[in-house]
Amino acid sequence: MSGRQDDGRADGGGEQHGTRVLVLNSGSSSVKYQLVEMADESRPAAGVVERIGERGGVADHAQALRTVAERLDAEGLGLDSPRLAAVGHRVVHGGTRFTEPTLITDEVLAEIRALVPLAPLHNPANITGIEVARRLRPDLPQVAVFDTAFHATIPEAAARYAIDAATAERYGIRRYGFHGTSHAYVSQATAALLGRDPADVNVIVLHLGNGASASAVRGGVCVDTSMGLTPLEGLVMGTRSGDVDPGVVFHLARVAGMGTDDIDTLLNKKSGLLGLCGANDMREIGRRMAEGDADARLAFDVYVHRLRRYVGAFTAVLGRVDAVAFTAGVGENSAAVREAAMSGLQGLGITLDSVANAVRAPGARLVSAPSSRVAVAVVPTDEELAIARDTYALARG
Repeated sequence: MSGRQDDGRADGGGEQHGTRVLVLNSGSSSVKYQLVEMADESRPAAGVVERIGERGGVADHAQALRTVAERLDAEGLGLDSPRLAAVGHRVVHGGTRFTEPTLITDEVLAEIRALVPLAPLHNPANITGIEVARRLRPDLPQVAVFDTAFHATIPEAAARYAIDAATAERYGIRRYGFHGTSHAYVSQATAALLGRDPADVNVIVLHLGNGASASAVRGGVCVDTSMGLTPLEGLVMGTRSGDVDPGVVFHLARVAGMGTDDIDTLLNKKSGLLGLCGANDMREIGRRMAEGDADARLAFDVYVHRLRRYVGAFTAVLGRVDAVAFTAGVGENSAAVREAAMSGLQGLGITLDSVANAVRAPGARLVSAPSSRVAVAVVPTDEELAIARDTYALARG
C-alpha cells in the first residue's frame, strides 16, 4: 500500500467532498479490500485479511474489518476520512430481487439475508461485512453490488430449468449466474479494445480462475451464462465439478451411502482439477504435464474440452461472435489453456496467433491472428473498479 497521506482537502467554500470508495469483498475466511480514488481511479490502498476464524488468523469478521481500518489509519488513509464517499460491498447472490447496485438499508439487508439459502457459503460472510462496515461508518452510503445482477437479463428460455414449474417457483430454482461484475467489466473492456461501442459487439467472456464461468454477451447485455442456481454448474473449476449428470447425486446416495453434506463437499471442494489430478493450480498442472504426468494431462484435457463445448454453444446462442475474451487468473496467465481452447476452431472464425499468445504483457491485448474473423483477447478483469464505479455513481445520486 502507498504511504500517501490523506490531506482531507476542502474546496474554497470549506465543504469537503468524498472522492474515494472503499470496496470490500467479505468472504467466508478472508476480507479483501481496495481503496479507490475515483478522480483518477488509482488505488491508494489494497490488501487482504486472511484466515478468519483459523489458528494464527483474526477471530472473526468484525476483527478483520477493524484490521482493515487500522491498516488504512497506519497509511494515513483512515476509514474516518472525509474523503471517503461510500463503501461498496460485493454480494454474491441477489436472487431475482436485486438486479442492479442497491443502496443498503435495514430492509435491503433483511432481503439479502433471506437469500442465504441460495448462497449459504457466500451471502452470510457478505452480510457480516456489511453489518460491521455499517457500524464502523453509519454515516456513509453503503452499496451492495451483486454477482448475479449482470445475468438478470438472460431470457427465460435460458434461465429456466425443465423441472416442475410450481416447485421451481416456490424455491427460486432457476439460472442466476455469477461473476457478473467481471463479465460486465470485461465485455465492455473488450469492446473498447476493438475500438467499438459495446452495443455493437457480441462477446463470449471466459472468466477462468479457481472458480470459472462463461457468458454470452450480445450488445452489452448478457443472454446466457454457464453457472446456474449456484456457482457449481458449468465449466470445470479448481475444486468444483461443473456440469455433472444430476443422477450422480442419487447414485452416490444410494450406492455409496453418502449424505447430502458429503456430496456437497465432494462436488464443491474435492472435484474439478483437484479431484482429477490432486492439484487445482494450473501452473502445477502444467509442470506435471511437462514431466509426463498422465493424470495432470487428463485434468487439463477435461478442463479444455469443457471450455470448447461452451464456446461452441455460446457461438450458437449469439449467432455472430465478434470476440472471445479470456480473463481472471488462468485466463490471463495461461497461454497453454488459451492455445488448447482455441485450437482447431477456424470453422467458427477463430484463429489464434501462437506467437502473440505466448507473450506475457500487462493490459488488454489481442492474441488472435490478423486473419481471424473473431478476435481473441486477453483482458485483465477489475471487479473492484467496477464495484467502485457503481458504488460512487449511486452514492452521488
